Amino acid sequence: MVTGLDLGARGVVAQVVDPEMPMLTLDDLGVIRSVSEQDGGVTVTITPTYSGCPAIEEMRADITRALTGAGYGPVEVRTVLSPAWSTDWISEAGRRRLAEAGVAPPGRAPAQVDGPVPLTLEAPSTVVRCPQCGSPATEEFSRFGPTACTALRRCTACREPFEHMKEI
Repeated sequence: MVTGLDLGARGVVAQVVDPEMPMLTLDDLGVIRSVSEQDGGVTVTITPTYSGCPAIEEMRADITRALTGAGYGPVEVRTVLSPAWSTDWISEAGRRRLAEAGVAPPGRAPAQVDGPVPLTLEAPSTVVRCPQCGSPATEEFSRFGPTACTALRRCTACREPFEHMKEI
């Protein structure tokens, strides 16, 4: 029988599920920055998907619960906001799991530039394939979905609605 201590602290943390997108682990999502063991305790460093993420407290609690449940001593969960999280940090397995759950995974995030951030009032025009039929003929009907990182789209080929994780 494999225990939490057999997996190692990193292995335990890698299994914690994201509270808003339960088809992904926090590791798949790229939120876990580091896991270190020292003096009998564990320190986990995370970067939330955005600085005002409403699920951050739940993430901390789930990580702490998983590690203490696996037999680890004091647990500290640190939050770092720099560098900012990017959808480019989502693993390939995470992208597959999103698509399997009917959520179109994000494309590549826009390149970051130094200096002022250009402001546009129009939604970016990107080709988003339907996770149901694969058609590129989709349209956005709401820039915001159930979570801040998703938009609502509809496939014009199969007519199915779906969520799209926005590129950040």
